[in-house]
Amino acid sequence: MDIVKIGQFLQELRKEKELTQEQLAEQFGVARRTVSRWETGSNMPDMDILIELSDFYEVDLREILSGERKSEHMNEELKETVMQVAEYGSEGKKKMARVTLIYFVLGIVSLLINISLQYFTELPKTFWTGFLEGATLGLPLATMILGILYVTGVMNRVAELKMRLLGKAKRNKQ
Repeated sequence: MDIVKIGQFLQELRKEKELTQEQLAEQFGVARRTVSRWETGSNMPDMDILIELSDFYEVDLREILSGERKSEHMNEELKETVMQVAEYGSEGKKKMARVTLIYFVLGIVSLLINISLQYFTELPKTFWTGFLEGATLGLPLATMILGILYVTGVMNRVAELKMRLLGKAKRNKQ
């Protein structure tokens, strides 16, 4: 905390209100010399007076303690960062929804093929028809399990673990 910077900021705020040190001292019930010490940085106002000053000057207490105003540029950067984070999260959710939809459609199509093989065709029972029936029944089960893993976030953790393991493997090779 830079006391001199805070003092200069308090002086700037007082001058913006077009007040003398004497007038400000009367406003807060302190001596003019006390206001002078605040503004030169040789002394700091008590916390209760700092809060009153922030209300009086209509600035945030953090601005007084930092000795500068929050710039609009910083606020815009913060907004932009928040929007990018939100967009990033949104992209992840969109990707997860797309993958889950693909699994869902694949499972439905596979079930429809299985049902048509069992009830609407008269294929002889051979190894390949049995394999096809089993595959079209197992695929929906696998897609449901993968869908559940994606929706619950387990797949993301598996991917993170994989990246950590690959990262360690790369470091060991070097």
